[in-house]
Amino acid sequence: MAHFALIQNGTVAQVIVVGNTDAPDEATGQAFIASIGLAGTWVQTSYNNNPIEGASRGKYAGIGDLWNGTEFTSPVVEDAPL
Repeated sequence: MAHFALIQNGTVAQVIVVGNTDAPDEATGQAFIASIGLAGTWVQTSYNNNPIEGASRGKYAGIGDLWNGTEFTSPVVEDAPL
């Protein structure tokens, strides 16, 4: 199974699963997602942290995570002042 994250303003808004036959690579997966009517920027992420298109994508994307154009990262949460 291939996993794709919807990116909105640099933040992961949604993660979906696409079958391997519909997403043998990232571009084909993106075309499949568009063909079923899901608009937006979809970036492949790896549940097993495998490289995608030969490059690490950092962590597995979860809702609220950040996408910097290369890798997914967790947002930094600062402690509130006392």
